[in-house]
Amino acid sequence: MDQESRLVKFVQSGEFEKLLPSLYGSAYDTEFQRLRYLQLIATHKELFGELYSEKSGLFSTAGRSELGGNHTDHNLGKVFATTINLDTIAAVTPQKEGKVILISEGFPPVEVDLGHLEVVEEEMGSTHALVRGIAAGFVERGLNIGGFVANTSTLVLKGSGLSSSAAIEMLVATIFNALYNDNHVRVVEMAKISQFAENKYFGKPSGLMDQIACGHGGVVKIDFSNTEITPLSVDFRDYGYDLVVVDTGSTHADLTDDYASIPKEMGKVAAYFGQKVLSGITYDQFLQHLAPLRETLKNDRALLRAHHFILENQRVEGMVNALREGQIETYLSLVRQSGASSFNYLQNIYSTKDVEEQGLALALALSEHFLGDEGAWRVHGGGFGGTIQAYIPIAKSGHFITFMESFFGRGAVTPLAVRGAPTLRLDKFVE
Repeated sequence: MDQESRLVKFVQSGEFEKLLPSLYGSAYDTEFQRLRYLQLIATHKELFGELYSEKSGLFSTAGRSELGGNHTDHNLGKVFATTINLDTIAAVTPQKEGKVILISEGFPPVEVDLGHLEVVEEEMGSTHALVRGIAAGFVERGLNIGGFVANTSTLVLKGSGLSSSAAIEMLVATIFNALYNDNHVRVVEMAKISQFAENKYFGKPSGLMDQIACGHGGVVKIDFSNTEITPLSVDFRDYGYDLVVVDTGSTHADLTDDYASIPKEMGKVAAYFGQKVLSGITYDQFLQHLAPLRETLKNDRALLRAHHFILENQRVEGMVNALREGQIETYLSLVRQSGASSFNYLQNIYSTKDVEEQGLALALALSEHFLGDEGAWRVHGGGFGGTIQAYIPIAKSGHFITFMESFFGRGAVTPLAVRGAPTLRLDKFVE
């Protein structure tokens, strides 16, 4: 059977339609998604038609939303996060030639020779580096890799704090896993490989939360001290709230030093206690040693960031327990506390390199003004630029969107839904 027909028939089938709720939540648009995948297949045919085979397939990896645990993962703390309904999709064909060709909408083509997996300094900060690093991570673990050609389309906004880069990383790892490892590599291991690629090859000192949350599916608490993942069944609309993010128009460009300063300064506090990370240090221990810590480090911001870390871990546990008990107001109070701690103590709301650019702070102020005692608002993800997150009473969602977009532009507010499905190949290919 012609491969284009096989994939097209799959997308037009009831089997495809049955997948949509697990991928895109309850408010998905069937025809929008169907046309999106059909266009992806058509583009793949135009780009790589001569390479089509019976093993060609469709893949989807979603973005993520951090719900709690802001900047705790890199010190082996606790995070509360969800996979979301905005994803990067790919049409993929394996090829015998040992190279990866990846073409993403709006970006230059990426071509990586899998015969050369050493770090390439000139590739730092590029998708080339991520692909090469993920391939190297597979090989280091004794796993299989092989060539493929792929084109992607994404709804995960770049620079939005929804982890567009982690989605691409996990997508590439999922492709290697499905095509060459019979899907035997678990999500956590693929996340570690992706983190390795981002740290060593891409040159960004990221934690592990983004990759796990993009890949796992559903709402999860992650304890990075032992990589324990605890899933929860949550739909915030059941409690009467819409979860949204607001893009303030600022980006993550040139903020690597700002991001890197957080684990670096937390690490200085940990080193005082003879540890590499802050995990395991109690607040009582922190207070008992605060005076000599201040004298030794001479860095109050490092102390404030450690204060945030220790108490943020406690908030994550409180948030999980509140949702388990159906106490949404307690949960939202903890969300607001998390946001205030990020602003006041973690200090990732704006970059000190450009204090006149404070879009996140403005969005938080406007959200507080609009919502008053209802809902919640906080910085979303890494901070310094990008988005805030807010919980809006459903009856006020439309008004909130209109209000915020009058300041940040049409399309600035994006409603989110929980995605239950993990990163995966959608069509069921059987050898």
